[in-house]
Amino acid sequence: MAERAHQATQAAGGSRRDAAPPSRTARASSMRGTYAALDLGTNNCRLLIARPAGDGFVVIDAFSRIVRLGEGLAATGRLSDAAMDRAVAALTICSEKLKRRNVTLVRSVATEACRRAVNGREFVARVLAETGIRLQIITAEQEARLAVTGCHALLEPGTGPALVFDIGGGSTELVLLDGESGGAPHVGDWFSAPWGVVSLSESEPHIGDSEEELRAAYARMRARVAEAFAPFAATLKARGVGDGGRLLGTSGTVTTLASLHLELPNYDRRAVDGLIVPAGSMRGLSQRLAGMSVEERARLACIGNERADLVVAGCAILEVILDLWPAERLSVADRGIREGILRTLMAHEFTTS
Repeated sequence: MAERAHQATQAAGGSRRDAAPPSRTARASSMRGTYAALDLGTNNCRLLIARPAGDGFVVIDAFSRIVRLGEGLAATGRLSDAAMDRAVAALTICSEKLKRRNVTLVRSVATEACRRAVNGREFVARVLAETGIRLQIITAEQEARLAVTGCHALLEPGTGPALVFDIGGGSTELVLLDGESGGAPHVGDWFSAPWGVVSLSESEPHIGDSEEELRAAYARMRARVAEAFAPFAATLKARGVGDGGRLLGTSGTVTTLASLHLELPNYDRRAVDGLIVPAGSMRGLSQRLAGMSVEERARLACIGNERADLVVAGCAILEVILDLWPAERLSVADRGIREGILRTLMAHEFTTS
């Protein structure tokens, strides 16, 4: 039976309350406006709109859509017209929400797909012209630090080093935490690999006519990721860490596997965010999915057609992380970059007012 480490707190009316900026912000929350964080990734477009409340914030609106902005990027080095059209359509909805909610401060970021694409900056200019949203292409380090800021509250209590990871669509960020300073995590090192669920699926396809062929393709996926992670493995060894410890993951891969672990009929954030799952269960589920066809995976609850062709790449990345950091259990976060942005915005507003 999985342990529950944290229970998502619910604000009045069913709105969501999350880990927040420093508690001093609460004293000034009545003077604060409405904040928004937009994260345009290689696979997803996500928006959160929130107001400070108590020692946290209440989400008053949200949006999430799979846009696959990085589709085909590995082969061409460019964002395709179809992918950009999908992203702009989603961002147009986000723009309407920002106006309707009278957002006073917003930060919108783009990650790996726009970093890698030769036409990434042209796309950013198009987004500004057509939607009014000013996207900032952030570095891999900025992405990693925002993810940690957004989800570190879900780390199990304890001492010693911890590893936080974010499996994205176009890249995977690994962050080594080696302590805390003033209640905030101290980043000892970080690493970004150019493999996420989209980029890995396209570069090392999980294909085959039999279970044996599918498992062989999965092994090739894992080998490619392990090669990319080798420099960070050497860093961990040099630091004398990596024998296991606290481990926290934030991504669609870990939340999907957590849903399968709980055998949920439908995805439920309240059941997943803060869940602690035995690492063996996550490995077992990953191995099970790796032997299934796309059609078989699509029939599973909480996967469906949208994730069926990408989830195995995430499983391969996750298993390599578990090889790298052999923890006994894994904390699962359904929060990350957007929450990190909101915390940063709210903290900044308080300290500069």
